[in-house]
Amino acid sequence: MDPIPNARRLRRHQTLAEEKLWAIVCGRRLDGFKFRRQVPIERYFADFVCRDAHLIVELDGPTHDDRTEYDAARTEVLERCGYRVLRFNNEIVLADPGGVAEAIGAAPRLRA
Repeated sequence: MDPIPNARRLRRHQTLAEEKLWAIVCGRRLDGFKFRRQVPIERYFADFVCRDAHLIVELDGPTHDDRTEYDAARTEVLERCGYRVLRFNNEIVLADPGGVAEAIGAAPRLRA
């Protein structure tokens, strides 16, 4: 199954929090690091990926409230692929996007 059409659909129908974070990280705006959206990795789609820093940023909305085991398994798979995974609640991204950007920039592999 080709994941590209699904990734494109996810990019076209992003949440408000995803739009807000994308405006912060696109075009190498965050410390010069390149991020991509809705990247297929293994059987999942990672919300935001910086391949150079081996970092994935996941945004969790209300659908994640009852999925802690699923999210933990997903994080484990992504970490086995060599990525560090940061998770932020949508509400935090919307309320304090600058704070989220600082937290991402402070991730060990993003520091210069």
